[in-house]
Amino acid sequence: MKKIKKLLKWTWLSLVLLLLIALFFPTWTAHVKGNNSINELEQVEINGSSHEIMIRGHDKNNPVIIFVHGGPGSSEIPYAKKYQDLLEKNFTVVNYDQRASGKSYHFFEDYSNLSSDLLVDDLLAMTDYISERLGKEKVILIGHSYGTYIGMQAAYKAPQKYEAYVGIGQMSDTVQSELDSLNYVMNKAKEAGNTDDISALQGVRGKIIKGETFTPRNFVLKYGGGARGIDSPDGDNLGMLLSSEYNLLDVIGYNYGISYSQETLLKEVLKEPLPTKITELKLPCYFVMGKYDYMTSSHAAKDYFDKLKADNKEFIAFNHSAHYPQFEEKEKFYKWMCDTFLKQE
Repeated sequence: MKKIKKLLKWTWLSLVLLLLIALFFPTWTAHVKGNNSINELEQVEINGSSHEIMIRGHDKNNPVIIFVHGGPGSSEIPYAKKYQDLLEKNFTVVNYDQRASGKSYHFFEDYSNLSSDLLVDDLLAMTDYISERLGKEKVILIGHSYGTYIGMQAAYKAPQKYEAYVGIGQMSDTVQSELDSLNYVMNKAKEAGNTDDISALQGVRGKIIKGETFTPRNFVLKYGGGARGIDSPDGDNLGMLLSSEYNLLDVIGYNYGISYSQETLLKEVLKEPLPTKITELKLPCYFVMGKYDYMTSSHAAKDYFDKLKADNKEFIAFNHSAHYPQFEEKEKFYKWMCDTFLKQE
């Protein structure tokens, strides 16, 4: 009996030790080859809050991209390097976890003032920090999904800071986009004969028309409106835990942060969609959209693009992608980036 108790004691101690290791295991981002390369993962103080940033590239002299993740709250740091390896050859890519997101979620910090305006201010301050640190007068600003809601406002407020604005999975008129999504998944559910899904979707149509809710994302993902060439990378807890950039404490923070961020920030997207906030940009503007994107409807984005005033604008369609064309067709995206931003070099 004593041997059994001793064994149980050591088993529990081992489990506690493993849990502590998983919680606080040091994190890093993999080495990037090159004489002037950069691969850094660290916390920096930006606009009064500590933000996690990841900077990767073969040559620090290359043009700099600041990438604004979506969600709200969906950090892309844990999987970004898997898809941006080509970009890192000719660009220095900066990913950061927004305030209250991922590794930038701090359990004892007060987020009661969290708003899109605050996230825009954070992005502008982040831009200044990165520009000074990497010695750039301007950087390329890329927003993805909800990141376009933040990124486009930053580009509007301070066009002088950016070489161009690129919106991937561009947000637009929310009601129009959500009705496109609803009609798409309804048709797919009918084709599949899934009567339970049809019934559930019919139940939210009225609220979507009134701008009170979104098409349930589990149905959008189920019927191929989220990702096609890849599995949807967001919310993959095991994948995050297995990455070198996140430990267990970070994964827990990610889940707390995404829950709080979406509860706090998505209401504004419904009440104040981008077309009511921004009708003109004074810098080159590009919308990069997957043909099958029904998280942020490509059709609604095109309508917004057509109405948007800009001296230089272009709408680029990716015909084999949904919401992640930069990942689903990363070779095509890389070529487009090089053709667009390195053409004078």
